[in-house]
Amino acid sequence: MPIARIKGISIHYQVAGRGDPLVMIMGFNAGRLGWLPQIPFFRKYYRVVTFDNRGVGKSDKPPGPYSTRMMADDTVRLMDLLGIERAHILGLSMGGMIAQELAVEYPQRVMKLVLACTYASQDGTSGDSLEQARLWQLAPEEQLRAMISLAFNNPLYRCVFGLLVRMQSRFMRAAGRVGMEGQSEACRQHNTLERLSLITAPTLIIVGTGDRVIKPVCSEIIAARIPNARLIQVDGGAHYLSLENRRVFNREVLNFLKCHAAGVAGPDN
Repeated sequence: MPIARIKGISIHYQVAGRGDPLVMIMGFNAGRLGWLPQIPFFRKYYRVVTFDNRGVGKSDKPPGPYSTRMMADDTVRLMDLLGIERAHILGLSMGGMIAQELAVEYPQRVMKLVLACTYASQDGTSGDSLEQARLWQLAPEEQLRAMISLAFNNPLYRCVFGLLVRMQSRFMRAAGRVGMEGQSEACRQHNTLERLSLITAPTLIIVGTGDRVIKPVCSEIIAARIPNARLIQVDGGAHYLSLENRRVFNREVLNFLKCHAAGVAGPDN
């Protein structure tokens, strides 16, 4: 996998396919491989860019503090390195928070914006579910195991990914804990609520009504703040919508990206 040197840290990334750039930003403690259900699908239509955020995977894990604005800056610098002036931006969970910051601070770099299963702020109405909020008090290894049971609604996915996470946490090194802590703080401090109206890119918000990590109402709040945003609610969909509900997720995102103007139907495949 190629390495980008960005402001003194290494970011591992991969590019696949041809066409308009589609930059996909993954969520908390999940590397670019979290997009495996999307990469072969979208590479047929787009130049797909995936990467490990700072703090996870094969990218560097410097000491914090981290912020979603910092990671938005990382993303834009990676785009610069790849010669990408403008791109479609897709962000899931923490990746959606990073995508919000990118769309607010770098509006000229965004063609279309997709925000999946994410929030704009942590307050009494918006933010983590009660179950997720309790997990931040746990040790990193315990957080990972507990989050899997919330991220998936299908028992089979919970079982399979629970085993993988237990193996990962058994061999977690100090740098991995530092990265998790940095990303955790970035999520808890994220707040774009009063700036969402500055987003000018056509925007799709997609969420599962069965999300048990982030309150599904967060997506309604975001949709109400971004001018002319479109909201899709997947009945019973899990937090990890892009994997457990990948067919409907991929279809809805592609329909939106292929739609050239408001009110024009996109492809059905």
